[in-house]
Amino acid sequence: MTDQTLAVFESFNIRRHFDDKTETWYFSVIDIVAALTDQGDCQAARKYWNKLAERLKVEGSEAVTNCHRLKMVAQDGKMRETDVATVETLLRLIQSVPSKKAEPIKLWLAKVGYERIQEISDPGKSLDRARENWKKHGRSGKWIEQRMMGQHTRNKLTDYWKDHSIQEGDEFAILTNIIHEEWSDLSVRDHKSLSCS
Repeated sequence: MTDQTLAVFESFNIRRHFDDKTETWYFSVIDIVAALTDQGDCQAARKYWNKLAERLKVEGSEAVTNCHRLKMVAQDGKMRETDVATVETLLRLIQSVPSKKAEPIKLWLAKVGYERIQEISDPGKSLDRARENWKKHGRSGKWIEQRMMGQHTRNKLTDYWKDHSIQEGDEFAILTNIIHEEWSDLSVRDHKSLSCS
């Protein structure tokens, strides 16, 4: 199982992905570069990262080689491949960017890792973190409770499916789509296209 969420550093949304198998956080490099360079425009941050990556490759740095590509939700709401890196790799990349925010971001990355360790030992802390993040994004208390209840219901349903030998992946997607169409008269894909337009 994997977890993709947003984290917030100052006013910057940082996309991240937690891989349960390796117990590793991967962060969007472009989002970190945007925060380091105080750049609100993702295209400018992308160009900065591309130039930095070229320079680091010429210098023989392994930091760029250690970046991976994962699909994450882009600003347009679509899943797009982007460069991601572990905390260790990001700490090396941060040293290559002249920024007064370098130290605060390093501390923030360490805090994120520590919080995840706490959440593994006490899962209730991850629920508290989710509530706080939704509040930061302006969600109402009612919306948050409905979201939490919906997630709880979804977990019970997927546990039931697993107990009855339904395979994750395509079979889960087919059943989810059937339920979604019964509820909304739209497929999941059609509903997402309405939300993004």
